[in-house]
Amino acid sequence: MFHKEGHKIILITFLSLGSIFLLIDQIDVGYVEKSLKILIILLFLFIIQFFRNPKRYTKQNDFHVISPVDGKIVVIEEVEEKEYFKTKRIQVSIFMSPINVHVTRYPISGKILFSKYHPGKYLFAWHPKSSEKNERTTVVIKNKKFGTLLYRQIAGALARRIVNYAKKDDAVNQGNDAGFIKFGSRVDLFLPLDCKINVKLNQKVRGGEEVIAEI
Repeated sequence: MFHKEGHKIILITFLSLGSIFLLIDQIDVGYVEKSLKILIILLFLFIIQFFRNPKRYTKQNDFHVISPVDGKIVVIEEVEEKEYFKTKRIQVSIFMSPINVHVTRYPISGKILFSKYHPGKYLFAWHPKSSEKNERTTVVIKNKKFGTLLYRQIAGALARRIVNYAKKDDAVNQGNDAGFIKFGSRVDLFLPLDCKINVKLNQKVRGGEEVIAEI
């Protein structure tokens, strides 16, 4: 199953690479022809795997924060959140490699209080300044049991488009599709100081299933 954000790209890639594949048949040198065809097939497989959208089984719980994306935990620290809360929060950052699923899912159920797109740079996603300097979106959600959290989709060196479905005043459900980062990158969570963090640095997590924190 492929994410809807990839349908057009997959079709264009298939038609473009398919045309090149047929043209290669005119090359007389056998090993060159074979090598190029293998390269085209591998490139197409890379594109389609990037847009895969596997089914995830979210156990909805208003006291839990689930991972919004697949990836690896690269930051767990207390920081000053400067855009919305302007107070100290616990930041948990998840880095996505090009082979990870790049669907973004809502980490909690609740009401969208804030949703904003920021144009920016394309520093590598692991760069400390990427959360403030890169192209990104900021979304704030609140529910009565957990409270309020902020998550931020961040484009990396390869990403050139962030898709964010969250709109102010929307009611959203934990685990549902919240967007997509094309060929990117990283998601930051900013959590209340009194929540319990259930993950560790360098731990791999699954979007829609892994419990990141609880209140």
